[in-house]
Amino acid sequence: MIFLLGLAVDLGGQVHAHERAHDVAAQAARAGSEEVEGSAAVQGHALAVSPAAARAAAQQFLATAGVTGTVTITDGDTLTVTVHDTYDARFLGLIGINRLDVTGTATARLIRTLGGSER
Repeated sequence: MIFLLGLAVDLGGQVHAHERAHDVAAQAARAGSEEVEGSAAVQGHALAVSPAAARAAAQQFLATAGVTGTVTITDGDTLTVTVHDTYDARFLGLIGINRLDVTGTATARLIRTLGGSER
């Protein structure tokens, strides 16, 4: 019975850690996508992120959150962040499982809207 309780606690903890990883990835993607190439946006041209600034902003967010991850930029307007973290098992260590890996991925895409419609 104790083993089943421990299994429930650790698997629940892993799910919570996975949700946190996804949330951190989403927030890092948002932070990076705010680094828009200003001159093109102001002139009404296509929106694009400044690749170096966007990557740096997302990586800084990950570092502040205490996790590691990767940042990729696609088509100049889509930022994808993948977070890699672990959950330290409390009960599964009794059977040799001390850490459970978790991953979370999120994407942010720049869009321009006018009257609620994407332009």
